[in-house]
Amino acid sequence: MTFSPDKENQHSSPSQSSWFKSKKAFNNVLFAMRLNNKQPLTPKSLNQIPPPPPPSSRRASKLHHFPPTDLIIDKTSLLSDQILLKILSHLPKSQRHSNFLVSKRWLNLQGRLVTSIKLLDWYFLISGRLLSRFPNLVEIDLVNGCILSPQNLGVSVTNSHVSFPGGSDCFHRRDWFSPENYALSGEEIDRGVRVLAAGFPNLTKLVVMNATEMGVLTLAEECPKLRELELRMCSDRVLRGIAACQNLQILQLSGSVSDVGLIILAQGCKKLTRLELNGCRGGYEGVKAIGQCCSMLDELTLTNLDMEDGWMLGLPFCQNLTSLRLISCKRINGDDSDNSDTNPYDDLGHCPVIKSLRLDKCQTRDKKGLTALFRICRDATELVLQSCWGLSDEVFAAAVGLRRVRSLSIQGCALLTARGLESVTVGWSELRSLRVVACNNIKDEEINPEVSTAFAELRWEPDSRSRLCSGLAGTGVGRKGGKFFNKSCDWKSFRSRSDS
Repeated sequence: MTFSPDKENQHSSPSQSSWFKSKKAFNNVLFAMRLNNKQPLTPKSLNQIPPPPPPSSRRASKLHHFPPTDLIIDKTSLLSDQILLKILSHLPKSQRHSNFLVSKRWLNLQGRLVTSIKLLDWYFLISGRLLSRFPNLVEIDLVNGCILSPQNLGVSVTNSHVSFPGGSDCFHRRDWFSPENYALSGEEIDRGVRVLAAGFPNLTKLVVMNATEMGVLTLAEECPKLRELELRMCSDRVLRGIAACQNLQILQLSGSVSDVGLIILAQGCKKLTRLELNGCRGGYEGVKAIGQCCSMLDELTLTNLDMEDGWMLGLPFCQNLTSLRLISCKRINGDDSDNSDTNPYDDLGHCPVIKSLRLDKCQTRDKKGLTALFRICRDATELVLQSCWGLSDEVFAAAVGLRRVRSLSIQGCALLTARGLESVTVGWSELRSLRVVACNNIKDEEINPEVSTAFAELRWEPDSRSRLCSGLAGTGVGRKGGKFFNKSCDWKSFRSRSDS
């Protein structure tokens, strides 16, 4: 015979119902005993147990049956959002990422603290979830989201600042490494830009790829606080829209931009202080227009230089230019014909306030172009040459006219010798800081010990082989095998010398 509580309740007698009531009272007795330090059940203790609460108070009965630990509430719920946001904002950034796991309220508050983001999923922007999740963004990078990710084969393709998974069809193309082959269409990019501009009117920085003229115009109209903009896959036509961004201060362009685009840019963005051109094909007219219109331009960076011959003649028009940097430029002159009879740089002006000149990973075999560059920047006080191929003693001699250099840094220039370095720097009376690193043609022992007292800052690590030998001095490493691998060698003393 099976027992069913429902059936028993339907056919129960008055005595049975009173038994169930007494059973509930008995449970209350047991619970009270647990609260009283688990006192033993004795007739005396039963007389001291308080009576159960009246059944009319249902809430009091429930509170009586649950342990006190279940009554603890979230103390932060007593704080307003403004106070809690102020508290969370003082936490280190390393501790903020896990705050969203506490509750849905903390998830929303954590999203309000984020001001900069790198988008990886384009649909996250189009669906409006980016705005609802992070309503206070002011810096957004859309480049990785602009890439169509093919079927992932576990291969990651990285080019410049873009990284995306490689697909099965990418290796069949000769230009598969270029991320432009997988970029979204201009219409799709403009759609996302419109959503972005409508949701974030306080946007100050944006990085985007393959945007069109209309998309950039939307940014100019809806985001008046935009100060920094980076455009990938840019063209002259797109720059007709960027000219409407009159409050731009920092601009980076990557693409096929000619003199026409640079002139349009110069006439529209007159408040530029920093400009970077990557792979542009401008020339003298474009650089001149930028110098004449952008009077506040302070830094100019040219990457993968593909400028026309004579572009440097426009640099003297940049009257407030203090920093010039060339990165990964295969040629500086714009013309590989070093044997030509005419030299377009015979009559040069110069940048009067320029302070810093940097060449990183550039081909410096063109002595004519490098000489012209040094003549235009002859008032520079800082010269940095890093991993410049072809920088021999003869080419470096063109820097003899930089007589105001106070800081010189040379790194990774293997053809330069100590004699070529000394022949130029001996005429620099204002030189106070010297840094020579990883120039294997300059030996460590070729420096005079008294030279260290002539500089306020000196770092002399030219020859990696000399550094290795000096570091292993006294350890026995480097000797011939017949002596080094002698069976009678004292290994304990050798190990102690190596550890020291």
